[in-house]
Amino acid sequence: MKIVIGGAGAVGKHLAKLLSKEHQDCTLMDEDGSRLEGLDSDYDIMTMQGSPTSIKDLEAAGVKNADLFVGVTPDESRNMNACIIAHGIGAKKTVARIDNYEYLDPKLKPFFEKLGIDSLIYPEVLAAADIINALKLSWVRQRWDVHGGALVMLGIKLRETCEILNQPIKLLCGPDDPYHIVALKRGGETIIPGGNDELLNGDFAYFMTTKEYIPYIRKLVGKEHYADVKNCIIMGGGKATVRVALTIPDYMNVKIIEQDEKRCEKLNTLLCDTDCMVIHGDGRDLGLLVEEGIRNTQAFVALTDNAEANILACLTAKRLGVRKTIALVENLDYVSMAEGLDIGTIINKKTIAASHIYQMMLDADVSNMRSLMLVDSDVAEFTAAENSPVTKKAVKDLGLPFGVAIGGLVRDGHGMLVNGNSRIQAGDSVMVFSHEHDMKKVEKYFKQYHFFL
Repeated sequence: MKIVIGGAGAVGKHLAKLLSKEHQDCTLMDEDGSRLEGLDSDYDIMTMQGSPTSIKDLEAAGVKNADLFVGVTPDESRNMNACIIAHGIGAKKTVARIDNYEYLDPKLKPFFEKLGIDSLIYPEVLAAADIINALKLSWVRQRWDVHGGALVMLGIKLRETCEILNQPIKLLCGPDDPYHIVALKRGGETIIPGGNDELLNGDFAYFMTTKEYIPYIRKLVGKEHYADVKNCIIMGGGKATVRVALTIPDYMNVKIIEQDEKRCEKLNTLLCDTDCMVIHGDGRDLGLLVEEGIRNTQAFVALTDNAEANILACLTAKRLGVRKTIALVENLDYVSMAEGLDIGTIINKKTIAASHIYQMMLDADVSNMRSLMLVDSDVAEFTAAENSPVTKKAVKDLGLPFGVAIGGLVRDGHGMLVNGNSRIQAGDSVMVFSHEHDMKKVEKYFKQYHFFL
């Protein structure tokens, strides 16, 4: 597959690195040659110094034969123009990174497609959705929904209060049990658990279940004492904060602490129709946090552009008794450090954006793809096509690649878990877990074939 990426910023670089693992024909271009230094030798990609809005440069990059063109420069207008030009030259699909929420209106999709822009991606909106999901369940660090929550994956840190520690998984997750465990993170190691593996204190576990059993899982892992989030303090007043404040449930009270006085004035204008309170100050100031009721706050969210400041602020909030902390950590080198310091939910906009772009590369009917940074894995929702290989045999006989697991499916709006004897039907929405990013190997099972080899 031929992919051209315009813009070697955080999202462009991360996407190129992801594609290099699969040995895709990927070209990363940027006007600033310093942004490209060393990338072609460190990763299996081509780099090119050039402008993504130059017809000459796009042609030199091979856009005429591209299956996908991605515009991810910091400038929204350039990204959209680049996609329009790339489409005109011959790119089969295009995606542009934007920062105007108005453009995401579903009614405008045909308009942009007519221009030659197949998909628009707003990383801050995607990050806000993950943040709100994490706030809704204070005891869960990561949540991923299929079909509006008919099927749910929950990432949970296990403590000594968990009822199912030190027991073989085969005794916990039988065909009739209402949950599966699809992955574990233990120390620096990712484990795709087998029947003889056990859950240990300190493990980070991904549970697959259906929405009606979420309270049961909460009791099972010993998290009933976690208070639901009603009061939340957000440090930093950037775009992600605005999207969170505009979409947060009405029952949550939000205070935003922002250092820049002019930005505070802007926030008051943007959020005038909400009950959010904007405070001018430093979210790391202990005195200010106490004054603003941190001891009666169930969640602290740090969303500044400084990963170190976000991590330190979350540690401060935890010391003051806040159980639920969420940190924006854009520097991937700090993710493992944040995890080691027991920061609750870690948000990284570049991996979220890259996951959504990556799913456009797949030929099968796939949606709702997410990257799970902590376990170096992906989850995605595939729809089984008529006469596709996945519908021909029981799950245990499909010969799925190592590290790939089917966690559950949604059929006629009803979520259900899957075991080895399950049979998938055409039209089912199937949750697929893949360790080390093997979704290209998975999609063939869900595509339509006239016969099964």
